[in-house]
Formats: sequence, C-alpha cells, structure tokens
Amino acid sequence: MRIAKTLGLSAVALLVTFGLAVESKAQQQPSDANIGAIVVAANQIDIDYAKIALRKSKNKEVRDFAQQMITDHEAVLKSVIELAGKLNLTPVENETSKSLKERSVETTAKLKSLKGKAFDKFYIDNEVAYHKLVTDAVSGVLIPSAQNPQLKSALEGAQPLLIGHLEHARNVQATVDPSATGKSASHMR
Repeated sequence: MRIAKTLGLSAVALLVTFGLAVESKAQQQPSDANIGAIVVAANQIDIDYAKIALRKSKNKEVRDFAQQMITDHEAVLKSVIELAGKLNLTPVENETSKSLKERSVETTAKLKSLKGKAFDKFYIDNEVAYHKLVTDAVSGVLIPSAQNPQLKSALEGAQPLLIGHLEHARNVQATVDPSATGKSASHMR
C-alpha cells in the first residue's frame, strides 16, 4: 500500500513537472538551450535509477531492462552532448530540468530503501510512469518547441526508442506484478 502511494506521489510530481512545461508552453516555449538541459536531466536520471536497479535487483527481467536503460540512455546522452557541441548550444537549466532533478532525489531515496520484490515493483512501476510522461512531454512540448531543425529531428528520432522503453517497461511490469497490466494504462490518463 505504501509503495503504491509513493509511486502515485512520484507520478503526480512528474505530471506536475511536465504539466508545468505544457502550461508554460502557452506562455513561453522552452528554448533549444532549455530543451537541451531537460533532455540531459531526464536521461541522466533514468541512468541513475537503472544503476541502482542493477545493484539491488535479483530479477532477471528487471536487471535486463535496467541494463538496456543504461546502454540506451547513455547513447542518447552522448548524442545530445555531441549535437549540442555541433550546434554551439549550451544547455541552460530551467524550472523543468531543475524540478526533474529535485524530484529524482525523492525517488532515488525510495529506491535505495527498498529490497527484493518491493524494490522490483517500485522500480518498474516508476519506469512505466516516467517513460509515459517523458514520451508525452517529448511529443507534446519539446518537439513542437524546438527551433533548430537538427534538434527537432534528433527529438523525433529518439521518440520511437522512448516508446519502445515504455512498452518494454510495461512488459516487465506484467511479470513483476501481473495485476498492474490494466492499471498502468488507466493510471496515466
């Protein structure tokens, strides 16, 4: 019960973070430099969560998923940094990137406090919620706001990977907690 409540709070915090980004879009779109900082933060956060999962989980599916997150998000992070250098774009911290980092502190603490099946469930439930919110933010805010065609193209190119991560997370979630399959889709609407 506490795990579900904590996950719910984490998901709400992420919804608020990305919701603020969507709401602020109407007022002021994030600049390309802001987008760079958001993308860097989101990727690094997921890498950090996955590293914790590799240290703590004994579940093969969870560990395989975590390793894929490290591999894929490190590759995305590297390509973002290379593109930023090519475009002479210095990522600029903003409310969304700062909020992502602040919220990750709470999730990281929770991940570190759990063990066994409770850890696996919390980690994969968080990954489902996180990737759902990230894919929505990329398509709904970041891609439409990107001014540089190369940055926009890179974001569009990353979207299928992120959607694949979401589907993979949902598949792992079904093995960790078979009762969660119907909840994850309806929980995020």
